[in-house]
Amino acid sequence: MKVVISGFYGLGNTGDEAILEAIVDNLKEELPDPEITVFSLSPNKTAETHQVKSVYRGWRHDFKGKVRALKEADLLISGGGGLLQDTYPTKFLFGPLPYYLLIVFLAKLCGTKVMFFSQGIGPVNSLWGKILMKIFANMADFVTVRDQFSKDLLHKLGVNRPESKVTADIVFAFKKKEDDACMKSLPLRGDEKILAVSVRPWFQHTAHYEEIAKALDELIEQDGVTPVFVPMEGHHDVRASNHVLEQMKHKEHCHVLGPDFSPNQYLNFIAECEITIGLRLHSLIFSALVAVPHIGISYDKKVESLLKRSGMWEYSFQLEELDGQKLVENARMVLSKRAVLSSRIEEQAFKMREDAMENIDLLKKHFLK
Repeated sequence: MKVVISGFYGLGNTGDEAILEAIVDNLKEELPDPEITVFSLSPNKTAETHQVKSVYRGWRHDFKGKVRALKEADLLISGGGGLLQDTYPTKFLFGPLPYYLLIVFLAKLCGTKVMFFSQGIGPVNSLWGKILMKIFANMADFVTVRDQFSKDLLHKLGVNRPESKVTADIVFAFKKKEDDACMKSLPLRGDEKILAVSVRPWFQHTAHYEEIAKALDELIEQDGVTPVFVPMEGHHDVRASNHVLEQMKHKEHCHVLGPDFSPNQYLNFIAECEITIGLRLHSLIFSALVAVPHIGISYDKKVESLLKRSGMWEYSFQLEELDGQKLVENARMVLSKRAVLSSRIEEQAFKMREDAMENIDLLKKHFLK
């Protein structure tokens, strides 16, 4: 079977690279000798990392390569992740939403079947975005989404032609390989109570940096934690981490991991932590995968949906409502009940892994000849 995978790949986003790794590993394990081509902004690196073929994803280069790959393919996998959204500006044919839908259109022109795979849909608020969704998303042959909110939104947008099924983020089917490179990179003694912190920029919002800084200072002073920032999207998250550190009294007790570790290496690091405080969705998914209790800060429905499924929503926050003192209280509560919470998360993660593997089972059912 020949498969093309389209997504936000080759741009250094840990969550999206984890999605790609999970898709590729599971396709190789579940399909007989699959031929996989990935559309990537860094095709050479993607090809070398995953032992696949790769074509430059942008429109301005190697358009013929994309057409050739789609013509030869049996299936285009669009996903996973939050590809179909207009949070970032959508201007006619520019922006994430038009790009991914036009790839779908191109695949259909080439006679290739299309599966939206483990996607988180939305938000789609612009009139033009809604029009594009109704026209092009209805061209898909089958759809899996990672939460009920995404399925409901698809139907609200008039995307009713393809059959759709709620599964789970494919990263819950990620195949962890032992690797302690992150831990080795830090000047630690080995007996620290490590708190993983994942922060990100989010448009005009900046108040969360100060609230997190206040909470970390108190947790360092009173609870003896060692915060380690995990930059899930390269220099963007390093800069966000520094915004927190600049407002801390005890920043000398903190560490920032390098931005160039692999998803598997970050996952192994989080597995060694006592607790995670995270904005990035996949920092929370990684935590759930390895049964580490986590406090999420939700800037999007996808984060809230994950936290409800992992059982940690009651300890978490909406971004606009984040309060440093309440964050300290919730962190102490989570730490005091860590064993119980870890066991509960492990049970939920097992169920979500089964749901994530259903993405592969449904692909085989509908598209494997």
